[in-house]
Amino acid sequence: MRRKSLGVTSSLLVRVPVLLSRLAGRPQRSSRTRSSRRPGDADDAMPEKKKPLQAAFCGEAVIAEFEALTRDAAAVQRDTLRRILGDNASAEYLRCRGLAGRTDAASFRACVPLATHADIEPYIARIADGDTSAVLTAKPITSISLSSGTTQGKRKYLPFNQELVKSTMQIYRTSYAFRNRAFPVEDGKALQFIYGSRQFTTTGGLTATTATTNVYRSEEFMPTMRAIQSQVCSPEAVIFGADFSQSLYCHLLCGLLYADEVRIVSATFAHSLVLAFQTFERVWEDLRADIRAGSLSPTRVTAPAVRRAVEALLTGPNPALADEVARRCAGLSNWYGVIPALFPNARYVHGIMTGSMEHYVKKLRHYAGGLPLVAAEYGASEGWVGANVEPETPPESVTFTVLPNIAYFEFIPLKATSCHGGAAAADDDTCYAEAEPIGLTEVTVGEHYEVVVTTFAGLYRYRLGDVVKVAGFYNSTPKLKFVCRRNLMLSINIDKNSEQDLQLAVDSAAKILAAEKLEVVDYSSHAEVSRDPGHYVVFWELNADGNDDVLQSCCDELDRAFTDPGYVGSRKTSGIGPLELRVLQRGTFQKVLRHYLSLGAPVSQFKSPRCVGRSNNSGVLQILSANVVKVFFSAAYD
Repeated sequence: MRRKSLGVTSSLLVRVPVLLSRLAGRPQRSSRTRSSRRPGDADDAMPEKKKPLQAAFCGEAVIAEFEALTRDAAAVQRDTLRRILGDNASAEYLRCRGLAGRTDAASFRACVPLATHADIEPYIARIADGDTSAVLTAKPITSISLSSGTTQGKRKYLPFNQELVKSTMQIYRTSYAFRNRAFPVEDGKALQFIYGSRQFTTTGGLTATTATTNVYRSEEFMPTMRAIQSQVCSPEAVIFGADFSQSLYCHLLCGLLYADEVRIVSATFAHSLVLAFQTFERVWEDLRADIRAGSLSPTRVTAPAVRRAVEALLTGPNPALADEVARRCAGLSNWYGVIPALFPNARYVHGIMTGSMEHYVKKLRHYAGGLPLVAAEYGASEGWVGANVEPETPPESVTFTVLPNIAYFEFIPLKATSCHGGAAAADDDTCYAEAEPIGLTEVTVGEHYEVVVTTFAGLYRYRLGDVVKVAGFYNSTPKLKFVCRRNLMLSINIDKNSEQDLQLAVDSAAKILAAEKLEVVDYSSHAEVSRDPGHYVVFWELNADGNDDVLQSCCDELDRAFTDPGYVGSRKTSGIGPLELRVLQRGTFQKVLRHYLSLGAPVSQFKSPRCVGRSNNSGVLQILSANVVKVFFSAAYD
């Protein structure tokens, strides 16, 4: 899946209690043995902090509610639309389009046109500037959510309200109920590599930050995490620390302090998990030294609030734990299986692993050893779409089941067509022929669609820009497989290669590297049209230096691996020039990450841009171009 953020809630599942307990009615293996102690703990063990038990979380009850919701998804959708339009009948956006209080789907589609962010942006700007009238919703928008900006190079403002918090808690509980049925988790903690982002106040006095940070700061977040056995290891000061590197270091340290209590290892995106354990490879000896001394490194962590919060967990020197960490690391070969080695009671690794994150699955699987990788939910900063209710499915094959009550969904049928016009990839929309949008239950298995959402937060017939394929149905609601973003395309003239096509080409060429024990750390691309004929440029960062002959073979294979007929035909007739492989200096994509962080983007939402252009990601293109160490041109069509 591609992204994560917010949506709307169900009046049904909100009633499910959300505090710490076991799954009702399911036998669970007790782990309150020696293995539940931290490595090296003895008489100096820090007593585990317990939260008072209140109401019980019942996973089977949550699943039963989900079964009821999906049994007649069409009826639930009609009711959802009625509630959205009824609650917001006085909103200017709906009144000006002549809806006149009607709440049926036919009237809604006839009066309200499909919209993109550009269409809705002026209304959001008014709200951000202090307009408290019913602009998009009857009730005032309480804050602004910001998209990451890593896809289009520009952060989008989006409306945020309490309904989105509620729906986030709903989808967390739903997904967890199915995960816990497959991988039962008893009392324990989650090592979550999550990071709050910087926030600011708009002209109108609204707080603006990422959707995930809005959720993390909500009153519901921590109780829900405890309820679903995902109580974080790290203090809030670490999550909301201003310096990403310091927060990451402290996340790792807190995880080690609670090592044998960790049941889940997770992050928003797979990239954050890979980055965390790549960092562990470099700093584990410093972490061990801090544990041995019982105090934080004065150079690694300087933020006073973060130091105070973490040193409260370091209850004194713990040489036994430090030695145990060293013993566990010494038993690893090339860091394979480092996650279960450090956290022997962890049941699975969890995060978004689809779309642009799929590239990191191979490396994450290396770190996870035999631990299952479980793909997280499918959503966006605009709203939630679906839950992973088949958690045992490998990330490469995962589908997402649409929750029919969190938004009103439509789907634009897509048929691929030939592109024309000679525009560069990242600046153009994908070439599809569109039909009229259809309803949630009217989609056809095997067909491709663009997702359209209408939410409780004031987005009406809003085009997400995601292309999905219908893989099947769960009861009467569709199961979606994420395919790509519509506007992330490599295209010179009549060719069209999507983000997924690029990934497949990179994977094919990377097989040549595997024989040399090399791997692609990260990659991006660019359609170079500044000279004629235009050609594709692929940027690679490798984990080590590669032989020129091997890299030339990789370049040729990349060129051959793009099998789109328009591309192949254009290459054979020299309408498109030879593909160019630019090998980057190691650490280049860390510079790209720091570039986004400097613009205020949160690390928890960072996605390496797969297609960069001069208009939408010029800063990234400059960084990539300035760090090229080797260049190869394909001879595949010579």
